Amino acid sequence: MATTDDSLYVTFIGSDFVEEGRRAGEWLAKKTGGKAVIAELQGTTGSAPANDRKKGFEEVVAKNPDMKIIKSQTGDFTRAKGKEVMEAFLKSPEGKDITAVYAHNDDMALGAIQAIEAAGRKPGTDIIIVSIDGVKGAFEAMVAGKLNCTVECNPLIGGQVFDAIEATLAGKTLPRQIKSEEGVFDQSQAKDVIDSRQY
Repeated sequence: MATTDDSLYVTFIGSDFVEEGRRAGEWLAKKTGGKAVIAELQGTTGSAPANDRKKGFEEVVAKNPDMKIIKSQTGDFTRAKGKEVMEAFLKSPEGKDITAVYAHNDDMALGAIQAIEAAGRKPGTDIIIVSIDGVKGAFEAMVAGKLNCTVECNPLIGGQVFDAIEATLAGKTLPRQIKSEEGVFDQSQAKDVIDSRQY
Protein backbone atom coordinates (compact mmCIF):
# COMPACT_ATOMS: atom_id res chain seq x y z
CA MET A 1 0.00 0.00 0.00
CA ALA A 2 1.40 3.42 -0.95
CA THR A 3 2.03 5.96 1.79
CA THR A 4 3.27 9.52 1.93
CA ASP A 5 4.20 9.18 5.62
CA ASP A 6 7.96 8.45 5.60
CA SER A 7 7.96 7.88 9.36
CA LEU A 8 6.17 4.55 8.86
CA TYR A 9 9.26 2.82 7.51
CA VAL A 10 13.04 3.02 7.76
CA THR A 11 13.97 1.73 4.31
CA PHE A 12 12.62 -0.28 1.37
CA ILE A 13 14.66 -3.30 0.29
CA GLY A 14 13.79 -4.81 -3.07
CA SER A 15 14.24 -4.91 -6.80
CA ASP A 16 14.45 -1.95 -9.13
CA PHE A 17 12.23 -3.21 -11.96
CA VAL A 18 13.07 -0.27 -14.25
CA GLU A 19 16.77 -1.08 -13.90
CA GLU A 20 16.05 -4.75 -14.70
CA GLY A 21 14.38 -3.69 -17.96
CA ARG A 22 17.26 -1.35 -18.70
CA ARG A 23 19.81 -4.13 -18.13
CA ALA A 24 17.90 -6.45 -20.49
CA GLY A 25 17.87 -3.73 -23.15
CA GLU A 26 21.54 -2.91 -22.71
CA TRP A 27 22.51 -6.58 -22.95
CA LEU A 28 20.45 -7.00 -26.14
CA ALA A 29 21.87 -3.83 -27.70
CA LYS A 30 25.40 -5.06 -27.05
CA LYS A 31 24.67 -8.61 -28.28
CA THR A 32 23.04 -7.45 -31.53
CA GLY A 33 25.20 -4.40 -32.25
CA GLY A 34 22.12 -2.25 -31.67
CA LYS A 35 20.11 -3.92 -34.45
CA ALA A 36 17.07 -5.98 -33.50
CA VAL A 37 13.46 -6.56 -34.54
CA ILE A 38 11.90 -7.31 -31.17
CA ALA A 39 8.84 -9.17 -29.94
CA GLU A 40 8.01 -8.24 -26.34
CA LEU A 41 6.16 -10.52 -23.95
CA GLN A 42 4.83 -8.25 -21.22
CA GLY A 43 3.95 -9.25 -17.69
CA THR A 44 0.46 -8.92 -16.22
CA THR A 45 -1.14 -5.69 -17.43
CA GLY A 46 -0.96 -2.89 -14.87
CA SER A 47 1.49 -4.66 -12.53
CA ALA A 48 4.52 -2.72 -11.30
CA PRO A 49 7.07 -5.23 -12.67
CA ALA A 50 5.44 -5.18 -16.13
CA ASN A 51 5.15 -1.38 -16.26
CA ASP A 52 8.67 -0.77 -14.99
CA ARG A 53 10.42 -3.51 -16.97
CA LYS A 54 8.79 -2.13 -20.13
CA LYS A 55 9.84 1.42 -19.24
CA GLY A 56 13.48 0.52 -18.60
CA PHE A 57 13.76 -1.56 -21.77
CA GLU A 58 12.15 1.17 -23.90
CA GLU A 59 14.67 3.72 -22.58
CA VAL A 60 17.43 1.66 -24.19
CA VAL A 61 15.47 1.04 -27.42
CA ALA A 62 14.91 4.80 -27.76
CA LYS A 63 18.70 5.30 -27.84
CA ASN A 64 19.21 2.64 -30.54
CA PRO A 65 17.38 3.60 -33.76
CA ASP A 66 17.96 0.16 -35.30
CA MET A 67 16.22 -1.61 -32.41
CA LYS A 68 12.45 -1.75 -32.89
CA ILE A 69 9.68 -3.42 -30.89
CA ILE A 70 7.24 -4.62 -33.56
CA LYS A 71 5.06 -6.84 -31.38
CA SER A 72 4.14 -6.35 -27.73
CA GLN A 73 1.46 -8.15 -25.75
CA THR A 74 0.89 -9.49 -22.26
CA GLY A 75 1.72 -13.11 -21.56
CA ASP A 76 0.55 -12.74 -17.94
CA PHE A 77 3.91 -13.95 -16.57
CA THR A 78 2.98 -17.58 -17.43
CA ARG A 79 4.70 -20.15 -19.63
CA ALA A 80 1.46 -21.25 -21.32
CA LYS A 81 0.42 -17.71 -22.21
CA GLY A 82 3.96 -16.81 -23.31
CA LYS A 83 3.86 -19.77 -25.72
CA GLU A 84 0.40 -18.84 -27.00
CA VAL A 85 1.30 -15.18 -27.61
CA MET A 86 4.61 -16.07 -29.27
CA GLU A 87 2.81 -18.53 -31.57
CA ALA A 88 0.50 -15.69 -32.66
CA PHE A 89 3.46 -13.33 -33.15
CA LEU A 90 5.26 -15.84 -35.37
CA LYS A 91 2.15 -16.49 -37.47
CA SER A 92 1.58 -12.77 -38.08
CA PRO A 93 2.80 -11.15 -41.34
CA GLU A 94 5.73 -9.59 -39.41
CA GLY A 95 6.62 -12.86 -37.67
CA LYS A 96 9.37 -13.78 -40.10
CA ASP A 97 11.15 -10.49 -39.32
CA ILE A 98 11.49 -11.10 -35.57
CA THR A 99 15.15 -11.44 -34.55
CA ALA A 100 14.81 -11.03 -30.77
CA VAL A 101 12.42 -11.69 -27.89
CA TYR A 102 12.29 -9.67 -24.69
CA ALA A 103 10.23 -11.44 -22.03
CA HIS A 104 9.37 -9.73 -18.75
CA ASN A 105 10.01 -13.04 -16.95
CA ASP A 106 11.72 -16.37 -17.55
CA ASP A 107 8.51 -18.42 -17.62
CA MET A 108 7.17 -16.53 -20.64
CA ALA A 109 10.57 -16.88 -22.32
CA LEU A 110 10.45 -20.65 -21.80
CA GLY A 111 6.99 -20.71 -23.39
CA ALA A 112 8.28 -18.60 -26.29
CA ILE A 113 11.12 -21.09 -26.81
CA GLN A 114 8.54 -23.87 -27.29
CA ALA A 115 6.65 -21.75 -29.84
CA ILE A 116 9.82 -20.84 -31.75
CA GLU A 117 10.86 -24.50 -31.96
CA ALA A 118 7.38 -25.54 -33.11
CA ALA A 119 7.63 -22.92 -35.88
CA GLY A 120 10.85 -24.53 -37.11
CA ARG A 121 13.19 -21.79 -35.94
CA LYS A 122 16.11 -22.11 -33.54
CA PRO A 123 15.69 -20.25 -30.23
CA GLY A 124 18.91 -18.65 -29.04
CA THR A 125 20.31 -18.62 -32.58
CA ASP A 126 17.68 -17.55 -35.14
CA ILE A 127 15.95 -15.49 -32.45
CA ILE A 128 17.96 -14.02 -29.56
CA ILE A 129 16.07 -14.24 -26.24
CA VAL A 130 16.54 -12.15 -23.11
CA SER A 131 14.32 -12.42 -20.04
CA ILE A 132 14.16 -11.45 -16.39
CA ASP A 133 14.17 -13.37 -13.08
CA GLY A 134 17.16 -15.72 -13.07
CA VAL A 135 15.28 -18.89 -12.12
CA LYS A 136 16.99 -22.27 -12.46
CA GLY A 137 14.88 -23.16 -15.55
CA ALA A 138 16.38 -20.17 -17.34
CA PHE A 139 19.90 -21.39 -16.58
CA GLU A 140 18.96 -24.84 -17.89
CA ALA A 141 17.69 -23.24 -21.10
CA MET A 142 20.92 -21.24 -21.43
CA VAL A 143 23.04 -24.37 -20.95
CA ALA A 144 20.94 -25.97 -23.72
CA GLY A 145 21.66 -22.96 -25.96
CA LYS A 146 18.01 -21.90 -26.21
CA LEU A 147 18.00 -18.79 -23.99
CA ASN A 148 20.69 -16.15 -24.35
CA CYS A 149 20.45 -14.06 -21.19
CA THR A 150 18.51 -13.70 -17.94
CA VAL A 151 18.54 -10.59 -15.77
CA GLU A 152 18.33 -11.53 -12.12
CA CYS A 153 15.41 -10.51 -9.89
CA ASN A 154 16.74 -11.74 -6.57
CA PRO A 155 14.22 -12.83 -3.91
CA LEU A 156 16.98 -13.82 -1.49
CA ILE A 157 17.17 -10.56 0.45
CA GLY A 158 17.31 -11.98 3.99
CA GLY A 159 20.97 -11.05 4.45
CA GLN A 160 20.35 -7.47 3.34
CA VAL A 161 17.34 -7.24 5.69
CA PHE A 162 19.39 -8.41 8.68
CA ASP A 163 22.19 -5.96 7.80
CA ALA A 164 19.63 -3.14 7.65
CA ILE A 165 18.10 -4.11 10.99
CA GLU A 166 21.53 -4.24 12.66
CA ALA A 167 22.49 -0.87 11.16
CA THR A 168 19.21 0.70 12.35
CA LEU A 169 19.63 -0.69 15.87
CA ALA A 170 23.17 0.72 15.89
CA GLY A 171 21.72 4.17 15.17
CA LYS A 172 22.92 4.41 11.57
CA THR A 173 20.86 6.26 8.97
CA LEU A 174 19.89 4.12 5.99
CA PRO A 175 18.98 5.24 2.47
CA ARG A 176 15.23 5.25 1.78
CA GLN A 177 15.73 2.47 -0.77
CA ILE A 178 18.24 -0.37 -0.79
CA LYS A 179 18.34 -2.29 -4.07
CA SER A 180 18.51 -6.10 -4.08
CA GLU A 181 21.89 -7.45 -5.14
CA GLU A 182 21.22 -8.62 -8.69
CA GLY A 183 23.29 -9.65 -11.70
CA VAL A 184 22.99 -10.28 -15.43
CA PHE A 185 23.81 -13.78 -16.64
CA ASP A 186 24.30 -14.93 -20.21
CA GLN A 187 25.01 -18.27 -21.86
CA SER A 188 28.75 -17.99 -21.35
CA GLN A 189 28.29 -18.08 -17.54
CA ALA A 190 25.36 -20.49 -17.25
CA LYS A 191 27.29 -23.76 -16.91
CA ASP A 192 29.58 -22.35 -14.23
CA VAL A 193 26.84 -20.95 -11.99
CA ILE A 194 23.82 -23.24 -12.52
CA ASP A 195 24.67 -25.51 -9.57
CA SER A 196 24.88 -22.56 -7.19
CA ARG A 197 21.41 -21.21 -8.08
CA GLN A 198 19.04 -21.39 -5.10
CA TYR A 199 15.71 -20.73 -6.87
